[in-house]
Amino acid sequence: MKYEHIVIPKFGGPENLLLTEDELPQPRANEVRVKVLAAGVSFADILMRKGVHPESWNLGRIPFTPGWDVVGVVDKLGDKVTAWQTGQMVAALPIVGGYAEYIILPSDELVPVPPGLDLAESVSLVLNYITAYQMLHRCAHLKLGESILINGGAAGGVGTALLQLGKLAGLKKMYGTTSNDKNDIVSNLGGIPIDYKSVDLIQEIIRLTSRDGNGNQGVDVVFDGIGGKSLKSSYEILRSGGRLVAYGGTPTSDPEDWLMMFTLNLVPDKRNFMLYSIQTLKRLKPDWFHEDLVLLLDLLKQGKINPIVAARMPLNQAAQAHELLASGSVRGKIVLICND
Repeated sequence: MKYEHIVIPKFGGPENLLLTEDELPQPRANEVRVKVLAAGVSFADILMRKGVHPESWNLGRIPFTPGWDVVGVVDKLGDKVTAWQTGQMVAALPIVGGYAEYIILPSDELVPVPPGLDLAESVSLVLNYITAYQMLHRCAHLKLGESILINGGAAGGVGTALLQLGKLAGLKKMYGTTSNDKNDIVSNLGGIPIDYKSVDLIQEIIRLTSRDGNGNQGVDVVFDGIGGKSLKSSYEILRSGGRLVAYGGTPTSDPEDWLMMFTLNLVPDKRNFMLYSIQTLKRLKPDWFHEDLVLLLDLLKQGKINPIVAARMPLNQAAQAHELLASGSVRGKIVLICND
């Protein structure tokens, strides 16, 4: 039996996302074959395709199938697998292999998905909402009544997740940088949009937070998805005791940027800087990933979160999906539908 999957034969542009047909793989003793129903498209996939993401350096092989996050149904069990049943809906963060009709995964990598949930909304939780939830609660340890700034992509997949989960956490103020044409998304989710193209970010935050009347300008936490020189501005926006969480930025080649990143924590002013990596934390604390995804799926089932799905596209349009995401026009999450 044959199956289709996307293959990247060499690092480069979206034209290197090739639809390929191969023999359907068989699971080994402790593995499960999953029929992929939905696969998320993320900036991490784009960085992997270009060969500039740390995980692409760790691959050690070309070609490979991209795809960080999937939701699907258990199709076949390895001989020693007893925890799952065929036909059961599951989610996983494989990092590679998601852009496919089928994927083989270790049985302990799977998380059950409650029946009746929208597949595209469910897969939005696996990478975007886990990232947002863990940055809020596992890294920054948000407290009731604090304020945050999302610096970069507040209307994107992780940004909208931060706004929704931040509102549930009882944050006092949420600011988000975005382009002017996406202000409505940030506003509708309870945030205060900041047009990064038309204002000085530091001065704008000082102006907005001065309205609080408590004499404590700045915000408690900044989530910086840009990286590089943006981190310095994000750090300066913090109040005393504030936390800067950097995530998802393109690695910089400027030595001065790296020096700045590593010296921020040396400033004795009670502000903290930390780097968040979903795959690193998952490898260090796999129970946290499982626990947090189960919690988020329950919030989705209760209707307390509402992932924004920007587009649902067939597997053979993976290249177009990458082009669309890179255009900067996307509101929410792009999802590939890998099987009917």
